[in-house]
Amino acid sequence: MSQLLHRSATGGTDRDGAAHSEEIRAKGLSENSVGLTGSAVIGLSTVAPVYCLTSTLGPTVGEVGPQMPAVFLAGFLPMLLVAFAYRELNNAVPDCGTSFTWTVKAFGPRVGWMCGWGLVIATVIVLSNLAGVAAEFLYLLLGEITGSQAVVDFGGGTAAHVLTVLVLIAAATAISYRGMTATKWFQYALVALQMTVLVLFVVMAFARAGDTPGAHSLDFSWSWADPFSVSSFAAFTAGLSLSIFIYWGWDTSLTVNEETSGSDKTPGRAAMISMVVLVTSYVLTAVAAMRFAGTGDEGLGLGNPGTADNVFAALAEPVMGPLGVLLFVAVLASAAASLQTTFLPVARTMLAMSTYEAMPRSFAKVHPRFRTPARATVAAGVATSVFYTLMAVLSENVLVDTIYALGLMICFYYALTAFACVWYFRRELTGSVRDALCKGVLPLLGALLLSAVFVKTLVDMWDPAYGSGSSVAGVGSVFVIGVGVLLLGAVLMEVQRRVNPAFFRGRVLTRETPAMVVED
Repeated sequence: MSQLLHRSATGGTDRDGAAHSEEIRAKGLSENSVGLTGSAVIGLSTVAPVYCLTSTLGPTVGEVGPQMPAVFLAGFLPMLLVAFAYRELNNAVPDCGTSFTWTVKAFGPRVGWMCGWGLVIATVIVLSNLAGVAAEFLYLLLGEITGSQAVVDFGGGTAAHVLTVLVLIAAATAISYRGMTATKWFQYALVALQMTVLVLFVVMAFARAGDTPGAHSLDFSWSWADPFSVSSFAAFTAGLSLSIFIYWGWDTSLTVNEETSGSDKTPGRAAMISMVVLVTSYVLTAVAAMRFAGTGDEGLGLGNPGTADNVFAALAEPVMGPLGVLLFVAVLASAAASLQTTFLPVARTMLAMSTYEAMPRSFAKVHPRFRTPARATVAAGVATSVFYTLMAVLSENVLVDTIYALGLMICFYYALTAFACVWYFRRELTGSVRDALCKGVLPLLGALLLSAVFVKTLVDMWDPAYGSGSSVAGVGSVFVIGVGVLLLGAVLMEVQRRVNPAFFRGRVLTRETPAMVVED
């Protein structure tokens, strides 16, 4: 079979009978190596629900108070709407470049390149923070097992912590280099462990609410689910940005579409399954944690700034007693599992961008034995290591602010993808009610919501009080990081355009849309 798959400009239709034109290049990845269950597990593993909860429960309560469940639900809505866009685009163009490829097809090479950059840099930031949390909980777990505070203190030192992070990144890079199937059952076990411990935490938190000294439990109120009870719109958007972050990664199911059985339908279904599991577990955990500990800023309260960045470390023993060590294990497992699977989207996006000549051609190399984007995976590991080391050396506040800035980049590329869906299928929106809703109305609503969050967050980030409270020349450091990273992408795009202009002249991926044929 030829290495080039394309859609004929003169004829052919897709499964819905709609004419399309595509140019999709085969990447050499291992086909049919992932099924529906595996794809859903990859989505859940990448999101790392236990890691996300321990790092965002505190900051979210700090922004919106007891309305945290409402904000978690509000964050789910645009993700759900965008998921329709991903599903429809994947049905038409099952390419591992996902957002990059789709936005090129809809809006042209420059917009597509920036969308791909947003995904790549967001993933590098997440990888660095995952490795940081994994290192922290590794030493916390060792301290719990040995009963030695000295072990925890050693891990808290900058040099030891950064070295441990680098080792974890190297290990995750090596595993991802060898392919997904090498650790499939290991990933199943880690995801099952996370969800089991979360269920146990929720049950025990409800059971012990009101009976634990130092825990100012709250009586359940339906107002917790009312987003209009948040104190201000600025607080709501800040909480919403954090909420969007905790759903990030569900689309990894789509980035492995070329390696999935039934590549046109299975990834979209897996993504939907992942999102339903996530929103259910997030809301239940938020309600249980507030019911047990309350939202105060002292003691075990979720609003305590001293424990806000690692809530489960504070709640493990009070909620679960001797079983609290399982929560440490779950967070470590969550971060470690996600650290490995999060390499999938960044490496495959880089592979696609390189294949279509939007990045240096060296990243298009696929390992002949493991059938993985080997060089792109290694490059992602190196970039993550360098990024984390620089951020850790600069300031702990910088690491905190990268998480806040991350929400901006997530909104950026998700919104572009949703807009791309509406524009790509614009000629089909009057074909049926289903097409109008799933290809037009729902993705457009998701895009508009995320765009509104993007703009509001951009404005709020200018204030130095946003995030850690640090600033650069009077401008909030979160703004500097978020906007600076996007501007860096624009500079790199211009460099690549000068080095290899074919992609930017529309000679590799085009904006026309006729139907897929396979050349033998």
